[in-house]
Amino acid sequence: MCEKNLHSAMGAIMTVFDTYAGKEGDKTKLSKNEMKELIQNELGPMMKDAKDPGQVDELFKCMDANGDDQVDFTEFMIALAVFTCICHGKEVDKSKVK
Repeated sequence: MCEKNLHSAMGAIMTVFDTYAGKEGDKTKLSKNEMKELIQNELGPMMKDAKDPGQVDELFKCMDANGDDQVDFTEFMIALAVFTCICHGKEVDKSKVK
């Protein structure tokens, strides 16, 4: 049962990324505006449950790991994993994020 749920969750994550990426250009990356829209539309309710809003702010600053003003799928997945830990109430070791 868990395998199907995890498989569905992975598919949903890929679909969400692809839905927002490329609205302003590169279909393999999220621009700042695309990422903002994705966060507001897809993660807004969870942001209210985050244990430490300061950690959430730090996550957004770290999303663009290579500094190209876009978030590719790998950067997105790393950020999503960190955000999930924050929402679950776990402290994140920021040295492992970059």
